[in-house]
Amino acid sequence: MVKVTILIMSLLILGICAASCLAKIADDHQTKTIMAAHTIEDVIKEHTEELLSIPGVVGIGQGLCDNTPCIKVYVVKSTPELDKKIPAVLDGYRVSTEVTGEIRSHPDD
Repeated sequence: MVKVTILIMSLLILGICAASCLAKIADDHQTKTIMAAHTIEDVIKEHTEELLSIPGVVGIGQGLCDNTPCIKVYVVKSTPELDKKIPAVLDGYRVSTEVTGEIRSHPDD
């Protein structure tokens, strides 16, 4: 009886692990499908005005996050309020904030 219970518990755990892995694969596939539908350049163009309208945001760019294309949002200073306003993902692309301080143009010499 104990061996049967252990076998059933092991199979149950194995099934849960397999289901979790399949869900992760499905999520990754969905993200890649969304990303393929819109280039990162298109997504940046589409959301630049919206992101720059957030007080404290001074620039938008494209970069790499963990060797994957991502959207960089440059901010004067990181604050909890600002972090809440900037999305973590836009159209399947990860959004990363980077503190740059004020950005000013240099006068011509």
